[in-house]
Amino acid sequence: MASPSRAAPAFLRLAAHPLRWRLLTVLAQGDQRVRDLTALLGEPQNLVSYHLRLLRDGGLLTATRSSFDGRGSYYHLDLDRCAAALADTGAALHPALRPPAAPPGTPVGPRPGVLFVCTGNSTRSPIAEALLRRHTDGRVEVASAGTRPRDHLHPNAVRVLREEFGTDVAGQPTRHVDTLTGRRFDYVISLCDRARETCPDFAGQPRRVHWSIPDPAATGDTDRASYPSFRRITAEIQTRVSHLTPVLTASAHPKEAPQ
Repeated sequence: MASPSRAAPAFLRLAAHPLRWRLLTVLAQGDQRVRDLTALLGEPQNLVSYHLRLLRDGGLLTATRSSFDGRGSYYHLDLDRCAAALADTGAALHPALRPPAAPPGTPVGPRPGVLFVCTGNSTRSPIAEALLRRHTDGRVEVASAGTRPRDHLHPNAVRVLREEFGTDVAGQPTRHVDTLTGRRFDYVISLCDRARETCPDFAGQPRRVHWSIPDPAATGDTDRASYPSFRRITAEIQTRVSHLTPVLTASAHPKEAPQ
């Protein structure tokens, strides 16, 4: 008989604390600042910051400085790291507890609606729109818009989607978020810190989610110089979209089978 392990897995020790579990639960929905977490959880800022540091030291969180005001930082939960840690935790107890890969679900009922918002609607939000459309193959109504839209999509956004995913968005127009205020969405997801602060409200009280993603166009003086950043940012958006897809699939299932 194997000797018992002396210490619980690191993820279990981190996540087992009640406040840290609440932080993980909130951050699983989207990126947040310390002051937002303090208000949501009703806990002192110094206590929230302390436990955020432990989660960050454990490799579960990353932090990026806000591009809106430069003062606060947005915390982001690495869901892929959590999934791997959960699988390892189960396997540490017994090999049979490592979860098998789950097949994708088949959505039923009304299609959920998702709106992606950034400032210019030229880079981040159209990339997210294209990738979610590709992931869901018509099972989700997807749109994107900007709070201060540019005249056209950034050429590197068109290029990276074509070269990395075989998706052609050339000629897709940009649009102002105000043109969509009469439409109903289940999710409104902001992808830049400035858009988070200026995005209008929508009918039906959609779930508001924030992804704090830097503008790849700001990383180089030419399109050629900034293209590596476009590839990195698109890969990050692809990861986030892949985590969003099963949430949307679950929301499309009816709670009860029809009688």
